Amino acid sequence: MGRALFGELARMVAALAEVQELRSFALPYPSIAQRALDRTVMHCLDVGETPPRSLPELWEWCRTRPAGDPLFAVPASLVTPDTTLVHPVGRMPTRSCLEVASHAPDGGAAANARALLDDLEARCATGERYRQCRRFLANHPVVHQRDRFGPGWSKAVWSRVKDLYGPLPESLLVDDVFLRCPSCGLPALSRNGAVPVPGPSATDADIWCEGEECPRDDPLELIREPDQAWILRRSLRMFLALPHRTEEAARDALDRAGIDHEALPGPLSAYRLKDAGPGIVDMQVYDRLQPALLAAHLADSAPFADRTLVVVPASLAGRDGYREAFTDALPALPRARLVLTTPVDLVPDLGRPPERGEG
Repeated sequence: MGRALFGELARMVAALAEVQELRSFALPYPSIAQRALDRTVMHCLDVGETPPRSLPELWEWCRTRPAGDPLFAVPASLVTPDTTLVHPVGRMPTRSCLEVASHAPDGGAAANARALLDDLEARCATGERYRQCRRFLANHPVVHQRDRFGPGWSKAVWSRVKDLYGPLPESLLVDDVFLRCPSCGLPALSRNGAVPVPGPSATDADIWCEGEECPRDDPLELIREPDQAWILRRSLRMFLALPHRTEEAARDALDRAGIDHEALPGPLSAYRLKDAGPGIVDMQVYDRLQPALLAAHLADSAPFADRTLVVVPASLAGRDGYREAFTDALPALPRARLVLTTPVDLVPDLGRPPERGEG
């Protein structure tokens, strides 16, 4: 029950983040929130825990109670135990929250990103025009009015993608200023609700950015006049823009090695490699914090090529237990055909056969 409740709360947090301000919930609550609150109360009564009294209190639980809390007891083999659904500084859905919410029959935010891109592709007259639009979205999670007069701006591309953007929400503004991470280009916030001052006092613990994993070597970018800026939909920020740097690095590695590749329909960042060895060889690019959920997503994506290289950022692949958790979560057949790699190791791994699963 606790594991299922954690998933339901993830879907609630993801849904509420799209429909209203996160810091002021008013009655009547949206149905998805009321249902999650009711089930949390019932579960607490069943296990002898004092239940939350309101939706704001439940939201605070999602900020402070991790997946490994006895209330949820989510297996560490599925989600890392310290995972919370609401970020303690940003008070926004965590990346892991969106990954958990996407581990559902409807596919959550990841499926929404795919559907939005499918619709965009249908509206583009040619494949090249779609690729231009997709590249624009990946490189511009936030667009300011002044960008429209800069080099490289395409009025034709903007006319096709502007419906995928919306105004900056007040919850992302600090003193009427929008903060943007210089590394991932995604929204940022500070713990004390003020514009952070660059220097030793601005630590990782004081600042949140939507990418969550970025270094703090450079100060946050300040965008004034936020009423003249637009932000890409959250699902596309997370599942298209965030992995884009890894995707570009992987493609650059293939280009340097002289390996041709063409985009595939279906997954958000998937390519078929040409003359890359015996059989059919594909590449898929992801930036997912939860390796077991990534494995489950791939296992649900059958049929597979003879070999598929799953490219993730080196910072994730190098984490203790990441590769093992990914491999252990795969059924035998996908395990025999998937190779987890990074942009740096991509070309060398093309010459390495995948590990054979049992069975």
